[in-house]
Amino acid sequence: MEQDIQSEIYKIQKPEPWASDLNDNQLIDYIKESEFSQKQADEGRDYCYFLDKIYYTNDNESSEYACVAYTLNEPANLEKASAVDVVLEESETYVIHRISVLRDGVLVDKIPDTKVKILDSENQSGGGVLSSNKKINITIKDLRLYDILIMEDSRIKIFTERDFLRKEFSRYVWVGPDSYWAYGKYKFTFINDREKAVAYKKSFFRDEDGNVLEPQTAYLQKGEKYVREEENYINFVDSNREVSSFIDFATAADWKELSNYISPIYETIFEKSSLAEFAPELVEKLDKIGSKDDQLQFAIEYVQNHINYIYNADEMNGHKPQEPAVTFTNKQGDCKAKSVLLKVILDYIGIDSSIILVNFGTDFYIKHYLPSLLTFNHVIVKINYKGESYFVDATLRDEFGLIENRGFIFFLHYLEVKPNLELQHKPPHRLPYYALDEKSELVAENNVGKLKLTTVYKGNRANSMRRYFKNTNKREIIDSWNNFFFYTLNYTNDRNGTDLRKIFKDAVIEIVSDDKKLNEFKIEYQTTIENPYFSDGKNNRFLMYFDSNIVKNRARDFIHKDISFWHNFDNERYEITLVTDQKIDVSEKFTIQESTINNAYFDYVSRKKINKNGGTIYIDYKPLINLEIPEKDFEDFREAHNEVADSNFGIGVDIIEDGLLNKLKFNFKKLVK
Repeated sequence: MEQDIQSEIYKIQKPEPWASDLNDNQLIDYIKESEFSQKQADEGRDYCYFLDKIYYTNDNESSEYACVAYTLNEPANLEKASAVDVVLEESETYVIHRISVLRDGVLVDKIPDTKVKILDSENQSGGGVLSSNKKINITIKDLRLYDILIMEDSRIKIFTERDFLRKEFSRYVWVGPDSYWAYGKYKFTFINDREKAVAYKKSFFRDEDGNVLEPQTAYLQKGEKYVREEENYINFVDSNREVSSFIDFATAADWKELSNYISPIYETIFEKSSLAEFAPELVEKLDKIGSKDDQLQFAIEYVQNHINYIYNADEMNGHKPQEPAVTFTNKQGDCKAKSVLLKVILDYIGIDSSIILVNFGTDFYIKHYLPSLLTFNHVIVKINYKGESYFVDATLRDEFGLIENRGFIFFLHYLEVKPNLELQHKPPHRLPYYALDEKSELVAENNVGKLKLTTVYKGNRANSMRRYFKNTNKREIIDSWNNFFFYTLNYTNDRNGTDLRKIFKDAVIEIVSDDKKLNEFKIEYQTTIENPYFSDGKNNRFLMYFDSNIVKNRARDFIHKDISFWHNFDNERYEITLVTDQKIDVSEKFTIQESTINNAYFDYVSRKKINKNGGTIYIDYKPLINLEIPEKDFEDFREAHNEVADSNFGIGVDIIEDGLLNKLKFNFKKLVK
């Protein structure tokens, strides 16, 4: 029995007929030194003499073949080559064709020195994730520095009934190789042996000047191949600023065809699902709720919090949704199961909703991909209520609020599971509430500061902060706020290295309120600070409060040639007050400076009230979100954020010290301004 299981998971045999068939002499002939290889060696890099990759697909299986030969001149690469892990899906087999080294011109078979272990893929299980994936651990003894390692292997995935989508539709994305490696010969082949045509689309390929070329789309009929070959090849993509070239291969279809394929699968589930029959006790609870708003909140939170999220990795890529009766009875299901149950409940209470397919991780790329159901990896629910569309992820936990107060999900592309629909785009959005509404006050008297901060979080911020306070040690929370004020009050520049608990000795933080309908979470922080003033090198004193969280450095520092800046900031409002028993310079530029910024993508207003003993700044920030900033608008967008950073994100006051000499110094400073 053990042998049968092993033979299903990995084998040692010759390649399939569609793969390459290289004999030992051909391998040795491919491994030749050249000026190109010598240059890589001179630069201290390992070198790949050749890489031959093939992806083969038919209506019953998909397979990947690779034959590669590369140097082991670097100890780190030698270590990696000596122990390799390969994670396999259910019903996938790993096949070893050849493991050899070329050592001093002699080809040595290393399969006798290779040990293969089959392990459960522990990284794929736990935390609500179920997986019967297996991990193949390959250990090769006696690999030596300056060996040339030759690996030839395949992964063969046989489709089961559960893989009905992958039987019907193929999808594979070729991505330009790691820029570390230099290749003497590089070859990639895609073989379509399916009855249906496979389209392929080439994206982010570049001309000699590095400019992105227009995408190209073509088709492969049954038995046809796409071949890409390079010699003396390095992928020169700047991964920090550029998207690597890629080719998307997918069974030829348009979005309407795909929506017409998937919608009947879900419709069959809905037609035979009666909430009253399989969940009478839930129906009874719903019927007792007086308002539609409360019914909707109850339905969402019931599915999110009372139905366990079980992500079954083997089934996500194509099995039919679990029937809601099963999900309700077992109190568990994956994203499809939970979303379908939520829709059935919403249908019962008369609220319009639909299932939608998304992929948050590759949302930017969906517009560059070919139409394919296999692009998506997650299912959520779209709810149409009181003239607005809301999006709810049924797999989340500890999310609260009436529908208009719940957390906002950021994404752009989705396919609604209804007939005859195209790929849709979630529109730009303005939040109707402040996700952060904060009031802070620092009162300095007799060289002692009393600091009080009150913050109201809403939407995503409320959900996150609620979880943070629930799961984090109280002392750690206080330390986090102390650290924030250490920088905000500019103490990092005059008492750096001081234990924060000695500066903020009696700091306390408490939850003031937690409204689960408004989804508002309110906290209050208080502390006393001896010597609250920042002193510069000339012993000039200042009260300063500059909140760097207001400055969106992610926008200011963003540099990318291909990916647009994704705008997902929150509405924020701040009121910051500084009060002292000392006189201040009421004409100092940065004390009185205000700003009004009306960028196309956000409005930012700061206003101040200044008196002889302090002042208050009021900041109001409202962005247009859930969109990509077009390249033509980005520099204006960046410059607007630079203006915010130019002392418009807080307030500082200069203390006028007592004494005739100090007043003369102050008056002189005003004259030379």
